[in-house]
Amino acid sequence: MTNAVISQEEVGFYKQNGYMLHKKQLFGKEKLNELSAIFEEQWELVGRKLNSELDTPHFRDARLLKFLLSDEVLDLVEPIIGPNIGLWSSHFICKEPLVGKQTPWHEDSAYWNGRLNRFDKIVTVWLAIDRSWEENGCMRVIPGTHAGGFSEYEEVDGNQNIFGTEIKQIDGSKAVYFELEPGECSLHDSRIIHGAAPNNSPYRRCGYTMRYFSTEAKVIEEKNRGHKVWLARGKDLAGSNFVNV
Repeated sequence: MTNAVISQEEVGFYKQNGYMLHKKQLFGKEKLNELSAIFEEQWELVGRKLNSELDTPHFRDARLLKFLLSDEVLDLVEPIIGPNIGLWSSHFICKEPLVGKQTPWHEDSAYWNGRLNRFDKIVTVWLAIDRSWEENGCMRVIPGTHAGGFSEYEEVDGNQNIFGTEIKQIDGSKAVYFELEPGECSLHDSRIIHGAAPNNSPYRRCGYTMRYFSTEAKVIEEKNRGHKVWLARGKDLAGSNFVNV
């Protein structure tokens, strides 16, 4: 690791609560502008549709690897999951003004169940491209819920929600809201319960998620047909099939 960009106190907070906010600029202004421009290109290519069409955009646009495999991000991730890091996925998430749907309460790990053999060292870096705050539906988490197993889900209205299911019986009063300025980011454990309210404001809310796992985890090849992972830093410990190995 080239720079200790987060303190041991912050690492301790993350491990206890399952998240942390990094209220500093992750990239320089020029680099952030470059990433934002790539998003606008990708969004235009899919007809400015929302969310699912912008999953794993780095599969289509190798320019994004400049950001995903950068020291700026990996130096932030390494204190959390260790020096052997795989790039699991990335995702542009854009909620348009007034019409952005709710993101129901969920665990990322629930959607990846069976695709890896462990979920204890998977972290998402959520980088704000637009200002993200409670008014325009910023991400929110229930602290400390990353220590449990997979939750029980129920169906919800797909017209009002990005997903068709939601975790049952969540006390939203315990939620912490991730308010970020453009260029700032948050980190969260793949198992933590999180979601976002709908964007009823006049302000767009766009972010880029960059997801990483410790290579102690094995990527189950037969459950990941067409999915590509990169060895971002260090060694492959579990024998996964990385693009650059």
